[in-house]
Amino acid sequence: MADDQQPIVVKRIKKGGGGHHGGAWKIAYADFVTAMMAFFLLMWLLGSTAKGDLKGIADYFQTPLKVAMFGGSGSGDATSVIQGGGTDLTREHGQKKAGETDDRRRTMNLREADLREQFERIEKQKLEGLKAQLEKLIDANPILSQFKKQLLIDMTTEGLRIQIVDEKNRPMFDSASSELKPYTKVILREIGNALNGVENRLSLSGHTDATPYAGGEKGFGNWELSTNRANSSRRELLAGGMKEGKMLRVVGQASTVLFDEKDPYAASNRRISIIVLNKRTEESIMRDGKPEGSGEEESVLSVPARTE
Repeated sequence: MADDQQPIVVKRIKKGGGGHHGGAWKIAYADFVTAMMAFFLLMWLLGSTAKGDLKGIADYFQTPLKVAMFGGSGSGDATSVIQGGGTDLTREHGQKKAGETDDRRRTMNLREADLREQFERIEKQKLEGLKAQLEKLIDANPILSQFKKQLLIDMTTEGLRIQIVDEKNRPMFDSASSELKPYTKVILREIGNALNGVENRLSLSGHTDATPYAGGEKGFGNWELSTNRANSSRRELLAGGMKEGKMLRVVGQASTVLFDEKDPYAASNRRISIIVLNKRTEESIMRDGKPEGSGEEESVLSVPARTE
């Protein structure tokens, strides 16, 4: 072989992939997904948490060591949502709810007042309708029309008031007696039937003039006389067809509430007063209270409506 012959060099090339790089990227991706979940969870919590709760959380993370060392409404407080968390979240949240409750209560009170006002307006219209009906009845009835001057009908703060007053030559009762005159019975029976036209209940009071009662048993005076006259009138109203359950109160007031204050002995002071009560006054009487805006003071002597 010749000396210039070159040696044979064999190159071996390894074929294959870039080799194994490990799983570090998977860990990084998992951390990223976890962080995103935590972020969205935080955003959801912030959106659904009340301002008071957020303030308490912020206080806790701003000065946690100060609150833990020196205490406060949020440090070691069993009523706190987050112990050591600054402002007491429960109390602040509770104050907010209390305010909302007060607002709802005020709204309900306003609605109730509106409903009551509407009811009273309708009720007044009904009572005014009854007043017109009674006036027509008096004009159309030959017996009642001749007593027109003795039948006084007006509206008061208690309701519709119907007064039957004495005249000097035409009294309702026998002298010093609770016995009704025949024409007074007719008047009361006609009125009693008409009063069924409304659902309102009634108050009936008897009155005398200032003349002292001179006859009868000892201890019997104008108080007893006025009460007996009121109760006799009640019986005639029932005889005229008035429903018994409509009568709420029967009282005797003697001469304490005069029709003619200038002349305490005038015949007009002897009268029977029937009041078709509005609901407000009826409720006041049912509560054993004094009727609001009453034009007549209730006497101490009161006879139950069903006493005969």
